[in-house]
Amino acid sequence: MEEKVKTKLDELRAMLQADGGDMEFVEMIDKLVRLRLRGACGTCPHATTTIKQGIERILRETIDPELVVERVM
Repeated sequence: MEEKVKTKLDELRAMLQADGGDMEFVEMIDKLVRLRLRGACGTCPHATTTIKQGIERILRETIDPELVVERVM
């Protein structure tokens, strides 16, 4: 499942890069995906929304409804 998550994150990366940001896959423990936001996304006040309502929602819809995404600083 980790490879599916990484592949989908690579697809989603373009939307963050369009706004001057990026993300880094840190690790996956069971169904917890840990990400680090970089660039403009790392300091954006909407970073939590991006993680939960963007990335996590898409991963749940396309890979596994039990996945949880956590931001790592």
